[in-house]
Amino acid sequence: MAAKPAPSGPAAGAAPVTPQIQLIPASAEGALDAAEEAVDLLLDSGRAPGDVLVITTGEQHPWAAHELSFGETAYWAQHDAGDDVFYTDATIAERVASRPVVVVAVNGGPEAAAVSALSLAHSRAGALLIVCGDPQRINSVLGAGV
Repeated sequence: MAAKPAPSGPAAGAAPVTPQIQLIPASAEGALDAAEEAVDLLLDSGRAPGDVLVITTGEQHPWAAHELSFGETAYWAQHDAGDDVFYTDATIAERVASRPVVVVAVNGGPEAAAVSALSLAHSRAGALLIVCGDPQRINSVLGAGV
């Protein structure tokens, strides 16, 4: 007897999909570089730029700082267009939409920023959450915040 095909789409009351979590060990100073390398690998492997969101917990990514220099309206318009990698920081990340891949650079900042960013990233990542930073700090935050 042939197996019935599984229904497409989530069943009513189904739990949300949990993204795969990948940890890339890096110092706070090296987390941004590690995140950049992860993004490059994702793009090189065929991932569409619009599938990727990068969140920083400390200093803003240079792209975000540059784009914000043109004003928040232009910055958020790029987010809404969804056709390129989007960079934001933990302080304003609540405005971002879900994307298939979320990369978090735990590059300093207060502990609350890391907790907030990791929890938010976990809820926004559709398939894959990549976290770059100190494994001990990340594990303690992931255990408590996600």
